[in-house]
Amino acid sequence: MNILHMRYAVEVAKAGSINKASEKLMIAQPNLSRAIKELEADLGIVIFDRSAKGMGLTATGEEFLGYARKILGQIDAVDRLYREGVPGKQSFSISVPRACYISEAFSRFSLALTDKPAEIFYKETNSKRTLSNLMHADYKLGIVRYAGNYEKYYQAMLEENGLVGEQITEFHYVLLLQVNSPLAQKEEIRFTDLRPYIEIAHADPFVPSLPMAEVKKAELPDDIERRIFVFERASQFELLSENDQTFMWVSPVPQKLLDRYGLVQRDCLDNRRIYRDVLVHRKSYHLSELDLLFIKELMRSKKDCHFAPV
Repeated sequence: MNILHMRYAVEVAKAGSINKASEKLMIAQPNLSRAIKELEADLGIVIFDRSAKGMGLTATGEEFLGYARKILGQIDAVDRLYREGVPGKQSFSISVPRACYISEAFSRFSLALTDKPAEIFYKETNSKRTLSNLMHADYKLGIVRYAGNYEKYYQAMLEENGLVGEQITEFHYVLLLQVNSPLAQKEEIRFTDLRPYIEIAHADPFVPSLPMAEVKKAELPDDIERRIFVFERASQFELLSENDQTFMWVSPVPQKLLDRYGLVQRDCLDNRRIYRDVLVHRKSYHLSELDLLFIKELMRSKKDCHFAPV
């Protein structure tokens, strides 16, 4: 595959036509058109949908251009580093569960960044996508969350995929409630007390490679008749703060966040399921200074949240 042809394809996609791209690249239109066709032939795909309106990307073309831009960006970075002596950017990337103590650690971490160039990626998602990001999307760190009964399953998966994990914490989920919720006024809360209320639930609570029905049965008790599934954590908090008939299962939350949204967290006596958060990376990866800085803030945030022994 010709890297120059790849650059041509990126420019054609940006310009939307062979004519405009040929002017920008200062190359004859027939030669540019021939280069694009050669690239498509080499790859065995159709990158552009040619019409009277110009050159539009096919679905396969959009996927290819995503990879092409990343490859060309890395080539340009290497060129600048060794030809121009420009220092490379600091980089940090992590994929995590939706957890307040982790986002709190990330906020503190961001305050400690220096004025050096940096590219930081923070992705909140489920454990399946976290593992995929580590293995296929060039993320350096991940935090996976799973119930204790899946310990052997996850350890085997990490080993099989060349990953290593170190436990950050283990905990029981607590109930997150509006401060004026009738549940918050009870001295003790049982599962049966939750039935009349609405659960705010993460919309993607599944375990890689296990049947969805099996995981839902384990993760989401069947005795709750009303649920609102939400992907985005801020929206979950807005719902909780506005509707005193809602509740949500969460890992322990920093007090300042509870105060901000007018929420409280309470134990449920029947909830004894243990969960673990595990920091994961490739076996061959060496932690950077930014990685170590984030881990330091993560441990500090965990301490501030007062995770109860399980």
